[in-house]
Order: sequence, then C-alpha cells, then structure tokens
Amino acid sequence: MRRVYVYKGFERFWHWSQASLIIFLALTGFEVHGTFDILGFEYAARYHRVASWMLIGLIVFAIFWHFVTGEWKQYIPTTKNLMDQIRFYSYGMFKGEKHPTNKTEVKKLNPLQRLVYLGFKLVLIPVTVISGILYMFHKTIDRNDIVVINEFSLESLAFWHTLGAFLLMIFLVIHVYMTTTGHTPTSNIQAMITGYEDLEDEEDKTTEKSGTPE
Repeated sequence: MRRVYVYKGFERFWHWSQASLIIFLALTGFEVHGTFDILGFEYAARYHRVASWMLIGLIVFAIFWHFVTGEWKQYIPTTKNLMDQIRFYSYGMFKGEKHPTNKTEVKKLNPLQRLVYLGFKLVLIPVTVISGILYMFHKTIDRNDIVVINEFSLESLAFWHTLGAFLLMIFLVIHVYMTTTGHTPTSNIQAMITGYEDLEDEEDKTTEKSGTPE
C-alpha cells in the first residue's frame, strides 16, 4: 500500500458543499410540501430558493474546474471490468474477494461508478435543477407584463422536481453505504476529508494475479 494524494482541495470542498446543499434543499423542500414543520412554510421556501441558487453556482464552478483540470475524463464510461465490478458489489465483497479494479490518482472511479456518476451529472441533477428553475419562475410577470414561463403545467413541473428529489435521496443513501466498502469502513470518508488515501500498487496486484512470488 502507498499513501497517495487523490482528492484535490476544490474537489473535496465541492463534494461536501454539494452534499450539504442537497440535504438542506431536501429538508426545506419536503417542508414546503408539508411533510413536516420545522422552519415554517415561509422561511423554508425562502431558504430553499437561496440554497438552490448556491447549488447552481457551485455546479457552474465545478463544471469549469472539471474542464480546466481535465478531471472530466474520470467519467468517461467503459465496459472493461464492468461485469466484474457489478459481481463484486453484488456478492463478491461479502465473500472477502479482492476488488477487481485499482484506484489511482488518475483513475479514481471504477467502471460502475463512472456510469452512475455520469448519470448523476448528466441526467439526475439537470432534471432536478431545470424543473426547479421552471417551477420557481412559473407564470412570472416581467416589466412588460409578459408571462415568462407558461408552457409547462405547474403540476408536471412539481412532479419532475419531486421525483428528482426522491432519486437524489436514494442516490445519497446508496452513496453513503458504498463509502463503507473501502479498505476499512471509514477509509473512503477519511480520504474525502484529507485528500490522501492508501492505495494498492498496480504491480503488486499484477504479481498477485499471476501467482509470481515477489
């Protein structure tokens, strides 16, 4: 094992900020829906709107950072070892089998994670954010007394936005669970806090597979 600086400063800031904002948006959003009463409808709606703009701003910065640093390449999908990865998560890890892929500082995501996170970024987040913006400005009147958005029904926008919120919560629960599948139950969380993670050397894994003694 070798200690490697895997997650850069902005990457960690973006990860925890995004998670915090999504959780806060879920809490205030479900309160607006009347699920519970903590802040009150008026404050929940106000804070939900403020947090939504903060999340959008964070997303814009994250997109810029991914393209400037080349980190977007981490999400390029691949089928190599994909079935092995699915098999590992399905039952291999419960039998104590070795992880089928190696994480490195330039390959942080395994094949299944690439597909899931790409879907998160290109489908789940856009559906939730766009439906939320359209819902926010539904039938808004501008200075010329013209309705800004009126093509979509309020009910359909609410449905897609709420669906996106539920899917985000499901993703969050699964994501938290999957963080416990590292070398130790807390190693992945610690890595996202410090940036450093203990990784297995590629040559050691190759040697182990071939059965050749070191």
